Amino acid sequence: MQERFDFVASDLTRWRSRLAPLLDGITVLPRRKPVGQLVKSLISGRTKDAVSLAAYRKLGRRFGSAAALSAASPCEVEQVIHNVTFADAKAAWLVAALRQIGRERPDFQLTFLGDLPLAAALAWLENLPGVGRKVAASTLNASTLAQPVFIVDTHVLRVLRRLGFVAANAETRAASEAVTGSRPDWNADDFLLFHIVVKRLGQLLCTFDTPRCELCPLMTDCPMGSRSLN
Repeated sequence: MQERFDFVASDLTRWRSRLAPLLDGITVLPRRKPVGQLVKSLISGRTKDAVSLAAYRKLGRRFGSAAALSAASPCEVEQVIHNVTFADAKAAWLVAALRQIGRERPDFQLTFLGDLPLAAALAWLENLPGVGRKVAASTLNASTLAQPVFIVDTHVLRVLRRLGFVAANAETRAASEAVTGSRPDWNADDFLLFHIVVKRLGQLLCTFDTPRCELCPLMTDCPMGSRSLN
């Protein structure tokens, strides 16, 4: 049995179909304004979804607008989002990022990003403090901008590495570009739903320490899963 499989774009469609049952019981939230999605994504890294969502809603109740949040001190923000991981660093990044946005876009409207080429929009966002490819892609894809770019978090990256779709040492940017570039025919919803099901797979079955390969819908496509059959 070969240790590494070579996949093509059609495999992504097949995987999405096989993973579709993981959407059962999942409510896809309405798309937020871009600046709201940026805030939510920036505070969500390495934090459970329910915790980051609660923190995001607390920020909304406490500050009410991106402008007011940008005027807050990092300490004030940290007190509100204290339940998320690395709350101190995220609070500092969030305030710095919003202040930079405010200097360039005083109305905090980021709709102009939808008129830029995808690479330019990603680069603009990644120039903000604390914003890497995951946050930038989430801001463009999961917001009302609805841009066709794939979001890669730690769970998704682990699955793509184990499947062999990207190299074992690939990072978030490379993985996002590999999936996005493989499916130029997919729209924003296609990429978002694929992100959700692959993330669920990583959370429930393809876990970091004890993957449950025997239950994985993609086992026969996966080098790790195929070895477990022997």
